[in-house]
Amino acid sequence: MSPARYRSTDRLEVIPTALPEVVLFRPRRMADGRGFFVEAWNRRTYAEAGLTIDFVQDNLSHSARPFTVRGLHFQSPPAQQTKLVSIARGRVMDAVVDARRGSPTFGRAVTVELSAENGLQILAPRGFLHGMVTLEPDTVATYKTDAHYSGPHDGAVAWNDPDLAIDWGVDPARVVVSDKDAGAPLWRDWTSPFSVGEAA
Repeated sequence: MSPARYRSTDRLEVIPTALPEVVLFRPRRMADGRGFFVEAWNRRTYAEAGLTIDFVQDNLSHSARPFTVRGLHFQSPPAQQTKLVSIARGRVMDAVVDARRGSPTFGRAVTVELSAENGLQILAPRGFLHGMVTLEPDTVATYKTDAHYSGPHDGAVAWNDPDLAIDWGVDPARVVVSDKDAGAPLWRDWTSPFSVGEAA
């Protein structure tokens, strides 16, 4: 997908990031004295903005404690996934890493704070690693994927890798992390299954 294809509309704001393929979306909110209403996903609205992905699965994750790490995750081919991530409650620092061999931005990351308040969504394309750390208790993240979960293709890279040097904005000594993520390989010890032209 070419990043130039995305454009803001009156119903959906498109915000570029330092990685051209990684895009932020902010759906329009309609607020009144009761609160607000937002169309978190509308196939027609997103298609008008240039996103025509056929999402097949919706996921929801709840993190009870702040500083809970999830990532850096991926699914290898042929089960690779594009994710559209948003926060229904709380706040996270979200990170996306270009893992496509041959890419001029290979190994580079972007971090963005996503929250229920700011309403931002981040698009993590196929060939990119994705992760987050919660910044508030009882944070709820939702994400759409364009491929079903596949255990044999599920993988991770160390969230605190020194070469990637992602600034999560939290004290590493305070994080809550699963055994799987704690045991993930370093970037330098991992061979990416993705390359430019094969991840789409």
